[in-house]
Amino acid sequence: MFITIMGALLIFTISSAMMAISSTLSKKSFTDREKSSPFECGFDPKSSPRLPFSLQFFLIAVIFLIFDVEIALLIPLVSILKMSKIFFFWGIAFFFIVVLLLGLYHEWNQGALEWAT
Repeated sequence: MFITIMGALLIFTISSAMMAISSTLSKKSFTDREKSSPFECGFDPKSSPRLPFSLQFFLIAVIFLIFDVEIALLIPLVSILKMSKIFFFWGIAFFFIVVLLLGLYHEWNQGALEWAT
């Protein structure tokens, strides 16, 4: 027990020291307007460096990622089929798919899937 506590204390001390050292070494001594501005062949930029981003595209991408992860969670159900009773397998699979369909219906009802507005 004593060895575990001492080991944890040693690891905590070393990691804290490394974070403090890296924090002090990473500080910049000065800020220059020219160095912090975007570089455009040595001239001042003619337009804003920030481009407008479509919020609709972002929503579609997030919805795609959510459903993609949920489909990836469905894949292990196939390996569970041999280990579980068929009634429990179909119950879990049906519940999971119903939750997916309810989420899709909610997004459709909120208008997040309408691209041309």
